[in-house]
Amino acid sequence: MTMHDPEEAGADHGDDAPPEDERSSRGAPPRPWDPPVTSRMRVLHVSAPTTEGCAVVALASVRAQLARGWNVTVACPSDGWLGHEARALGARVRWWSARREPSRGVPGELAALAAIVRDVDPDLVHLHSSKAGLVGRLLLRGRRTTVFQPHGWSFLAATGATGRLALAWERRAMRWTDQLVCVSEEECQVATDRGLRGPTVVLPNGVDLQRWPFRDRDDRTRARAELGLDGSPLAICVGRLTEQKGQRDLLAVWPQVRDRVPGARLTLVGDGPDRVDLERLAAAVPGVSLVGNRSDVATWMGAADVVAVPSRWEGMALVPLEAMASGRSVVAYRVTGVAESVPESAGAVVPVGPGPALVDALAARLGDPDGTADPEGLAGRRYVVAHHDATTTAEALAASYLRLLVGRRTD
Repeated sequence: MTMHDPEEAGADHGDDAPPEDERSSRGAPPRPWDPPVTSRMRVLHVSAPTTEGCAVVALASVRAQLARGWNVTVACPSDGWLGHEARALGARVRWWSARREPSRGVPGELAALAAIVRDVDPDLVHLHSSKAGLVGRLLLRGRRTTVFQPHGWSFLAATGATGRLALAWERRAMRWTDQLVCVSEEECQVATDRGLRGPTVVLPNGVDLQRWPFRDRDDRTRARAELGLDGSPLAICVGRLTEQKGQRDLLAVWPQVRDRVPGARLTLVGDGPDRVDLERLAAAVPGVSLVGNRSDVATWMGAADVVAVPSRWEGMALVPLEAMASGRSVVAYRVTGVAESVPESAGAVVPVGPGPALVDALAARLGDPDGTADPEGLAGRRYVVAHHDATTTAEALAASYLRLLVGRRTD
């Protein structure tokens, strides 16, 4: 963990709504700040994404904080799995109707989140993703302890006037951010370089080492049998089907990879707005399949020789960490967070774009898994165990919360 302190609409509360007498007492204006730093501290996690990496990180925090005995609530849309899995763990859940991108619906989203905050009366609010960061900080404006975790900067995903507007907002919103949580030193440096000034902590993403166990060659054979796959060299790409995740680049180079490694197969695991276009492109590329969202991603990891991560921007992607934990070689683009999470011994980090470097990296590992991919997978597992255990990350986050609350209480 690294700390930085630079200078300077309606909600469906479902079965978890509090009783009317409790709700009425919480509907009063915010009380003078005197947060209880106790085992029953109230934490509200807010997220617009309900699947993929952002949701995985949020759920890991929820799980660890419930284990501490804290009172944890999650506010998120009802689609996806985040809210349902949080509820199964024992968290309270408030359904928050929100889109992933800014839209004309922001005023309604703001009103809905305001109602949730009144009901929950949290001591600390943790905002996950740029959309939650937008709505949450517009609402709270420093009146409650606010933690913001961007999970990848929105201004890097946009161009032109949209990108400039996103950056201007982030600069302004830092005044309402008690703690910025970055998942890599690079993500933090991007913030500093763009003029985002405020208390910041770097907490590298971690993975659940029990959920992602090391898988050897025998495990690969069993996983392929379970999935109905043959012994052909296999690369997989796990992630939302969007421009950000770069699946188009893999399709563009796959014919060249197969020229080098006849019979090699590529499987895209996940769903998203680009699925129809990707299916159309894949129909013209031999050896490519799309399998949609899966509950057995760990099995697909086990079946693979190589995990491709051609993301065009990230904070610190979880998929490379999950792949390395599983003992799988990684081929990734050189974007924010990758250099800190994928060591040279665990795979290949190549320039962004469907060029020769991507072809060479994939072909070398698919053509010689015993000599290249498998040793890299073993090195990757060792690296993740040493540097990216989710338990360590959760402990550091909890300590960060407590420092914030104690500091604000004594101001």
